[in-house]
Amino acid sequence: MPITDKDILFEDNHLIAINKRAGDIVQVDETGDEPLDEQVKKYIAKKYNKPNGAFLGVVHRLDRPVSGVILFAKTSKALERMNAAFKNREVKKTYWAVVRNKPEIESATLVHWLIKNPQKNVVTYYNSEVEGSQRAELSYKLVAKLGDYYLLEVDPLTGRSHQIRVQLSSMGCPIVGDNKYGYPRGSRKGSICLHARRLRFEHPVKKEPVNIFAKLPVDGFWERFENL
Repeated sequence: MPITDKDILFEDNHLIAINKRAGDIVQVDETGDEPLDEQVKKYIAKKYNKPNGAFLGVVHRLDRPVSGVILFAKTSKALERMNAAFKNREVKKTYWAVVRNKPEIESATLVHWLIKNPQKNVVTYYNSEVEGSQRAELSYKLVAKLGDYYLLEVDPLTGRSHQIRVQLSSMGCPIVGDNKYGYPRGSRKGSICLHARRLRFEHPVKKEPVNIFAKLPVDGFWERFENL
């Protein structure tokens, strides 16, 4: 499905942010499906009448089954500076996750060491450092209960692959639909209930604060949490 104006959360001459749909891949992979960065390039080229195409740099990534705010750079200067901002942990990321099991502690910080198996695309967690592992840290808090489901707000302090998914699963709270990390069944839509809710950072050129906020998907389930 092509990108349209309603998918755009923020845009200026340097940056563009999209409310990513669950199931979209950010960059090309072995599936051959059209990646999000190519969809955004087409949107920019059409909107601004650029027959030779548009520059677009991938600043960060979201897992395919995850929805929410994702940022791209429209200039090489913005790409370089935003890459540095992410690397230096100057970008504040907030996610919403829905789980079925109530956390024993309603607000806490989790620290693990993660190793990814690239062949199986699965991450394993350890409670202490092991050879080849990467430190992962996040804080979470329980913000609402709706029926049999619990809504957690998660702030990752590091940006490891599958970090939120595996760390929440480690405390017995796998994300709804995430059968890769312990939820009993997957979603027929190929999505999990993890949404990149907010992104905050200093603009790489204007040096002004930017706060980008992504509404929840309208899929018959997620939107019930929108006003909580």
